[in-house]
Amino acid sequence: MADFFQKLFGTKPKAKEQPVQQKPVDLAVTAPLSDQQINSILMNQYLKYEMKQLIASVGQSVGKQREHNEDSLLALTSTISGGAESVPFGLYIVADGMGGHQFGEVASNAAVRIMGGNIMRKFHSYLYNLPTQVLQESLQEVMESSVMEAHQYVQREAPGSGTTVTAALVLGQQVTIAHVGDSRAYSIFTDGRVEPITRDHSLVRRLEELGHLSKDEAANFPHRNVLIRALGQGEALEADIFTIPFPQGGYLLLCSDGLWGVVSDKDLYRFINEAPSLHRACQSLVDAANAAGGPDNITVVLAQMIG
Repeated sequence: MADFFQKLFGTKPKAKEQPVQQKPVDLAVTAPLSDQQINSILMNQYLKYEMKQLIASVGQSVGKQREHNEDSLLALTSTISGGAESVPFGLYIVADGMGGHQFGEVASNAAVRIMGGNIMRKFHSYLYNLPTQVLQESLQEVMESSVMEAHQYVQREAPGSGTTVTAALVLGQQVTIAHVGDSRAYSIFTDGRVEPITRDHSLVRRLEELGHLSKDEAANFPHRNVLIRALGQGEALEADIFTIPFPQGGYLLLCSDGLWGVVSDKDLYRFINEAPSLHRACQSLVDAANAAGGPDNITVVLAQMIG
């Protein structure tokens, strides 16, 4: 396994370090711990051991103005540790379906299941068995073939429908993104920066890029939900696929437009920064979107690298 990850990252495993002796800490209390206390204890435990761990949480709501949910998500997190180093692994996918008559649900659900299944088949032996052969495809090729397989399925089984898809494959300290549509991925940093990772494949975004709309005009454009690229629509699908470093010291956020369309970047950061845990942060973001009217389904995935 070490040779496989050395090939991916181009680095050799670090020499195993002797553990630092820690003084025993008495954490006994006579009352239930608050969320803040639990989070503080967990973070202190993580800091004692120099082992990278990937943690994640999710949140979802049908919103306030929709009768059923056309969003789908997948979140898988694992850490392989032993020997010289730990290898965090995560697969996170958000899909926002469209097409009506529940076809949107079919399209988004198919996207996360087919992409997730295809990607996990590629990595199953490396994660859960001793590897017997080297992965022949690059991470970007794995993501691209998975998108195309889902695209063809939706065209065949739910004609006329479509879905956005934003997927993040975390392996070690790298994130490989596959993106179609206007769901989004963000890097959230503790200094307050909220940086979009993906680019919307929407009419309003294209008009803004061409200089036909100002930022304020784009925010109030009446056809903001019109996409120029979606999984399941058109014969030739071109997905944005690229690899970036995991946001060190920060968070990886994936979400549908039911969140980013009504909650500002400033508030995204505030709710995440103020929350005592990832699951509370996700719920706070969902609650904020619903408090703003909840005009669409809401989906959020939040991941953090600790240690």
